Amino acid sequence: MKQYKLQLERSDRGYSLLELTLTLGVLAVLVMGTIPMAQNAVQRQKEIKLRETLREIRAAIDEFKRDTYGACAQGAVNTINPIPGSGGGGAPADPRSRVVIDDCKIFETDNLDRYPPSLQLLVDGVRVKPRAPNLRGGRVFDDKHQATDVNEEKEIKKIYLRELPIDPITGEKEWKLRSSYQGADADSWDEVNVFDVRSAAKGEGMNGEKYSDW
Repeated sequence: MKQYKLQLERSDRGYSLLELTLTLGVLAVLVMGTIPMAQNAVQRQKEIKLRETLREIRAAIDEFKRDTYGACAQGAVNTINPIPGSGGGGAPADPRSRVVIDDCKIFETDNLDRYPPSLQLLVDGVRVKPRAPNLRGGRVFDDKHQATDVNEEKEIKKIYLRELPIDPITGEKEWKLRSSYQGADADSWDEVNVFDVRSAAKGEGMNGEKYSDW
């Protein structure tokens, strides 16, 4: 009974100042160790997203470039569509490209490599034509439709990017661009075409490389 009363008296007194200090010290150490881990995790996710975004934009640029093969002779306003088998000449098209760009007014005379003139154009889209000729017989298909009606092609617009991506590091839709006539160390874009895109963020990633070099 005496021992039970002693335990009750100790519990009534609560924790001592030393016990509280030690407890708070342990909690502070745990919190201070957790914060950098959380910050690193957030930073790592941003850098993963940046790499994915750069791949997405560069893939769209390359896809646009593939669709220019066989399009737009110098001085033309529409494609001559020199598709193998359709009577035209020119370089063979990439088998991954199913259309050819049909709006030659978007290309300036100094953009000989025919990369996209801007990133916004990849979002706005461009007029294209199918690469495979849509050939059918000249017979009448029914009382209302002639073969020439079937061969009529509607205007097609191809979009290469759903929207202008945000740089996960800066939180802005601003990117460092360079044309096919500039080196990797170019500080400013010459506005001829968009050959490559890099982050406009300053500083280095967790791997020690500058974001602008990714």
